[in-house]
Amino acid sequence: MNVLLLIVDDLNTWLLEDPTRYSGRVVAPNIQRLAQQGVLFHNAYTASPVCCPSRTAFLSGVAPWKSGVSRNGVRVSESKVLHGLPSLFKTFQDSGYWITKFGKVSHGYDTGVEFDATMNHKRTPPPPGAPLNGIAQSGGGRVTERDWGATHLAEDQMSDKRLADAAIEAIQQKHDKPFFISCGLFHPHYPWYVPQKYLDLYPIEEIQLPPIRTNDLDDIPLFGQKLVNTGWDDKVRDNGLLKQAIQGYLASVSFSDFHMGRVLKALENSPHRDSTIVVLISDHGFHLGEKRNWTKATLWEEATDSVLMFRVPGVTQPEQVCTRPVSLLDLYPTLADLADLKQPAHLDGHSLLPLLRDVTAPWSHPAITVYDGHMSVRTESARFIRYWDGTTELYDRTTDPHEWANQSGNPEFAQLQSRLSSLLPTREQVVEPLPSRQGGALNSRPQKPKRPQEKADKRKNRK
Repeated sequence: MNVLLLIVDDLNTWLLEDPTRYSGRVVAPNIQRLAQQGVLFHNAYTASPVCCPSRTAFLSGVAPWKSGVSRNGVRVSESKVLHGLPSLFKTFQDSGYWITKFGKVSHGYDTGVEFDATMNHKRTPPPPGAPLNGIAQSGGGRVTERDWGATHLAEDQMSDKRLADAAIEAIQQKHDKPFFISCGLFHPHYPWYVPQKYLDLYPIEEIQLPPIRTNDLDDIPLFGQKLVNTGWDDKVRDNGLLKQAIQGYLASVSFSDFHMGRVLKALENSPHRDSTIVVLISDHGFHLGEKRNWTKATLWEEATDSVLMFRVPGVTQPEQVCTRPVSLLDLYPTLADLADLKQPAHLDGHSLLPLLRDVTAPWSHPAITVYDGHMSVRTESARFIRYWDGTTELYDRTTDPHEWANQSGNPEFAQLQSRLSSLLPTREQVVEPLPSRQGGALNSRPQKPKRPQEKADKRKNRK
């Protein structure tokens, strides 16, 4: 069996028409069609809600709470746990596969593979002059990445289009051994620069706002609040740009969907269609104003919920939806299982093959997510969060799908909280997150105020 692994950055699950998340129209026919051709995992969760640790986890097979890679901006090579362990690509290459990596697939993680074909992604450069949305500006007039609007580039000049072209060319080649083609598109990662025609798909008057509660952070512990950039939410709201921001995101989704569709069409028209496993994932989810957040890097549903779908000839049936809580860590053992390869002993995930055959099969594994040492566990009906200092959140998703009411400490939910808490690794089992490349402290933990004597000593040392 060949493998085609497609990765879309920052893609949340709106396009799969979850009515509790977004009631507006999402134009993503190619990804939606692929979901209908096999098994869609409705409750799939990232191992970490930012790019580097998520991709490091599902490509290495090692959970972030073991590797220490649980945030961006770290030297992944400093993780002693990862040293010498074969990556997903290495396992397939050692078994005789032709391997490619086009675009944003790994992110700071050395997979230990010399690829047979490769192409790096490039961010779409900002247009000349002022930021398109009028607010994405920091000191000195520099445009930040949080911008959106019609790009000044022709579509043929855009990196994601060229990455799709490379994947199509790889599929169309004559192959004398099985292939593992991976292609990762950058959109809808910020900045949301796309050709105007994709923005035109979403007239402003037709944009729907996701369900948002303005006081949603009131019952959140300090650590959880610190994960949210409320200043950016204020900018978007104060400038009346809520619908424009969502338009930029949705247009970027449609742009990626179009080019992923071109790759899928190339496979359909090739002799490899019935001998190729197709997997499409997002590395994590994305907030669009929920809990006043406009990015990922939280432990709530919007950031942790990931797109995951499989089409496996001879295994999956069309139009199957699985609601079991699964993890992107399960990708590595599943692909090895499907390709009949020996699974390395270090893998922390579990093969999804039983669920690919029967979406209602028993499944006892919870989905655990970690960010900077903070942890969350998701079951089919609930979510429990434990921050580094021991403060917690608990949500009964059967009655509260938006996670608006933190039930932690509510006596009625004490038994549920105890059970979910027991599913998480103990504090002593969690590896200290690696320091940043700049040597900084953990970026999501409030610093304790210095005592007066410490401040005096610091002033004395400066003198």
